[in-house]
Amino acid sequence: MDMKKRISLELRSRNPKEVVELVVDNCRSSDGEVEGLTDEYTELEILSMVNIGLTSLAKLPSLPKLRKLEVSDNTISGGLASLVEKCPSLTHLNLSGNKIKDLSSIQTLPSLKNLKSLDLYSCEVSTLADYRESVFELLPQITFLDGYDQEDNEIPDSEAENDEDDDDDDDEDEAGPLRGDDDDGRR
Repeated sequence: MDMKKRISLELRSRNPKEVVELVVDNCRSSDGEVEGLTDEYTELEILSMVNIGLTSLAKLPSLPKLRKLEVSDNTISGGLASLVEKCPSLTHLNLSGNKIKDLSSIQTLPSLKNLKSLDLYSCEVSTLADYRESVFELLPQITFLDGYDQEDNEIPDSEAENDEDDDDDDDEDEAGPLRGDDDDGRR
C-alpha cells in the first residue's frame, strides 16, 4: 500500500489537526520521500514511518509538536537539517537501520535542543572507533544513545513509558492497566 493511501486510512474520518499519533509502518513511499503528510497535522506528537523506503526527510512538513520520530529500517543517509526547523520539539529520534555512515550526517542535530534519545544502531556510523564517545560529545543534550546512557546503563522502562504518556501515571495505575487490556487479552 502506498504511503498517501495509508495515511488517509489511518485518519479514520478524523481531521488531521486531531491526530496526535500516526503509524504508517511497512507501507511504501513511491519516491523515497514523505508523501501525504501535510502541515495540517499540527498536534502530531508521535510519528512512525518504519520500513517504508524513505531515502530523505526533506519533504517532512512542519510538525511543531512532534516529540518522537521513528524512521528505522529505511535508506536515509543524511539531510537531517530539515528536522531542526520542522520538528523543534523532537525528544526521541530513531534512525537505526538506515544508511548513516559518518558523524557528518548528524552534524545538524545539536540544534535539536530537546533531543534526549537517539538511535543509530545497525547504521554504519555505529561501527566507527569511539562512536559512542564521539556522538555524546557532538550531541551533549542527549541522555541516551542506542538505548543506553554514557555509563552504558540501559534506558529505564519508566523513561520509555513517560515518552508514550506524559500524564500522571500514578493515577492511571490505580485505575487499572494503562492500555486497557481486557481479561481475554484483547485490546
